Amino acid sequence: MISKDKLALYQEELKDKSAEQVLKWAFDNFNIKKVALATSLSIEDQVLTDMIIKINPEARIFTLDTGRLFEETYQTIDATCMKYKIKMEILFPDKKKVEKMVNEKGINLFYESVDNRKLCCNIRKVESLKAMLSSLDCWITGLRREQSVTRADVKKIEWDDANNIFKLNPLADWSEGDVWNYIKENNVPYNKLQDRHFPSIGCAPCTRAIKEGEDIRAGRWWWENPEHKECGLHIKK
Repeated sequence: MISKDKLALYQEELKDKSAEQVLKWAFDNFNIKKVALATSLSIEDQVLTDMIIKINPEARIFTLDTGRLFEETYQTIDATCMKYKIKMEILFPDKKKVEKMVNEKGINLFYESVDNRKLCCNIRKVESLKAMLSSLDCWITGLRREQSVTRADVKKIEWDDANNIFKLNPLADWSEGDVWNYIKENNVPYNKLQDRHFPSIGCAPCTRAIKEGEDIRAGRWWWENPEHKECGLHIKK
């Protein structure tokens, strides 16, 4: 039986395994209804979607619709569901909380302060995620160590204290080149904003294209310092 107390053993077991092997391990050790991929439709999550469907078509895949996404992101959802013949679970924020926030602080409150931006992320994303995670034993993410300073120590399996759940990061040791090679070799659909220098894509008002030589997450909340650049989905206690 999978136990938090054995986390160090699992980390040692999985540290050198391929992404596919890590996913197979998860599906062998968790109830298939209790493990799910949380996809943002990033290139990493698209790779994981392709792998997951090939390994177990019954696996759950969900995404968060904040109400402020790019049209290209919605197109990617459609293309993914059509290619893999799946129905992605789509989660929405609480309507009344969004209305209250916007009416009190403005439609683009996130530009005013880090606190306002985190409030918006919390209402539009984090609360929906937490509600989903409360029903799971393990969630799968596309985190990679080279993505940012906040992710440099990511392991292939972790314990998420904030959500009391196992967290699987099968691509932790992948480079961006590894991800693109997989996409091209397997004809995986991806967000076309990637071709316009958007390597990390979130909500439209909080994402811009990056300039040559910039960090791959420089376009996310670009007005903030790098150490603040998490929305709350991947914060450790």
